[in-house]
Amino acid sequence: MSYLYLAALLISLVGISLLDFRHKLAFFGGAALRSLIIIAASVAFFLVWDVVGIATGVFFRGGGPWMTGVLLGPELPLEELFFLMVLAYSTLVSYLWAGKALGARRQA
Repeated sequence: MSYLYLAALLISLVGISLLDFRHKLAFFGGAALRSLIIIAASVAFFLVWDVVGIATGVFFRGGGPWMTGVLLGPELPLEELFFLMVLAYSTLVSYLWAGKALGARRQA
């Protein structure tokens, strides 16, 4: 049992949060509730996607020495939840950051 991958995902979430804070984009840009809803809906969508993939035999957990071994369901590791949070939060921050940069460029 190793927590290395989970730790990397948590560090990634902290890094994205720091970018969000520095540039006032999602949670720190005055839209905390909207950001929470967007991320929660995205994570829920992809968890359902994963469950369907697992049920149809398309997705499987695999193995690795960096995983905790904790499962949220059959073939659904704990790390998947945090990976989906990183995916959704980084996409949201990237989208908002690009919009902010393009808006500033148009004003110049």
